[in-house]
Amino acid sequence: MSTKQIVALLSSHVEGDQEQFLSIALQIAAQQARQGNEEDANRLKRLVQRARERTAGAPSGQTPIPLARPRGELQGLVESVYPKIKLDSMVLADEVLSRLQRVVREQAERTTLRDHGQIPATHLLLVGPPGTGKTMTASAIAGELRLPLFTVRLDALFSRFFGETAGKLRLLFDQIAQMRGVYLLDEFDAIGARRGDPNDVGEIRRVLNSVLSFMEEPNATDSIVIAATNHVEILDKALARRFDEVIEYAPPDSDAARKILTRRMGKLRLTAKAWSSIVPLTEGLSQGELVRAADSVVKDAILEGATSIAPDNLRRALQDRQSFQRRFHR
Repeated sequence: MSTKQIVALLSSHVEGDQEQFLSIALQIAAQQARQGNEEDANRLKRLVQRARERTAGAPSGQTPIPLARPRGELQGLVESVYPKIKLDSMVLADEVLSRLQRVVREQAERTTLRDHGQIPATHLLLVGPPGTGKTMTASAIAGELRLPLFTVRLDALFSRFFGETAGKLRLLFDQIAQMRGVYLLDEFDAIGARRGDPNDVGEIRRVLNSVLSFMEEPNATDSIVIAATNHVEILDKALARRFDEVIEYAPPDSDAARKILTRRMGKLRLTAKAWSSIVPLTEGLSQGELVRAADSVVKDAILEGATSIAPDNLRRALQDRQSFQRRFHR
């Protein structure tokens, strides 16, 4: 074991980053196996597996790893949380859910994949209209894998450090390589616009070239980088090819819309007859817009002491969302 590995082990232990600690242990096991020390390698792998099984069996709600927080110059650019939601908390199209579950499985069984010379999917590009669940997906994946979610504020990256953006991105990708987690780059088109665009400036072009270079670097921690955009049409094609998965989101169909509203209203139910006039009003509304409509009528019902949702109230709430959408999508 090298001095560098010892330092990395101690550093992850001091910071309370158990997943990073175990990842380094697996790297040492792989090194031992390459050197012909199969017995030591297998012993290390078994110990890591036992540690992960103990973490998986922790009581519900118990955080397995102390929250990793960005430090130094990344403070203010990266926000960190430990999400508790899971994919089954979302209402997703079957194809989208299937692809996300495959990513989660590859990550959960990444040791097995690496033992066979394969690596799990680590770079995801989520595209679709606002409010369709892209940001929530990042939280759900982090929740499934019991990893911290680091949300990168690209607006702050440009407004505060214009001229130094590539250097800040270097710090970010160094953290991705050193600290396992889910990293969300929201509104990714801010740095992923096509090179040669008439509105392009030299700084943005250099930043994009930096991102292309960084995404080619090895990711020893198997951190997940999720880029989300509402404007896939302006992304640079070379950048899109760097992602393992490109997943498209769309507004829910009528069945999914009803499921979202029902789940959000909880115990405050609607009659089956009322739904016939409600469902047509959900057409074209995003998941986020449906949630806001449901929340508004639920809060009114709670404050009025009602035990059910008045269909007229929900209809008005949905009509308001439809009017809002038409005003801003002319």
